[in-house]
Amino acid sequence: MQKISPFLWFNNEAEAAAKFYVSVFKKGSNKDTKIIKIARYGDAGPGPKGSVMTVAFRLAGMELTALNGGPHFKFTPAISLVVSCATQKEIDTLWQKLSSVPAAEQCGWLVDKYGLSWQIVPAFIGEVMASKDAAKANRVMAALLPMKKLDLATLKQAAAVAISRRSSERRRRADRL
Repeated sequence: MQKISPFLWFNNEAEAAAKFYVSVFKKGSNKDTKIIKIARYGDAGPGPKGSVMTVAFRLAGMELTALNGGPHFKFTPAISLVVSCATQKEIDTLWQKLSSVPAAEQCGWLVDKYGLSWQIVPAFIGEVMASKDAAKANRVMAALLPMKKLDLATLKQAAAVAISRRSSERRRRADRL
């Protein structure tokens, strides 16, 4: 078991949510995505005896726990799960399966049918945003901000344009010398 893992509070949908998330991320016989165990409330409650209390599950190797804790707390976009995607097809597939609140979509963020926020992003985005090349990061950010679902080709083009411009500037400086 990993030392730190997300613990997600649901009203009474913990099992349904965990099964849904496993179905979204399970590919073929992926053993890194599965329901691990289900714990039920006993005589001490606070939920009805025999009802699902928690569901431990794994998504692409990351362990999470879902709790049926009642209606006291709701998810907010202040916390989200980030999924790094290698291809546009992966972005499109996850977006189609997870997005449930079109009005909440922005900059690669979506909200699923359980109210949980996700960021569906290209794998290279973190590296670009942390780049020492401010022009590259700014161009990618400018391309990303108006998008809902991220377009990998457009973001790569924005990154490449920054590289292209830098190369052109170097050539112009070299020509002046």
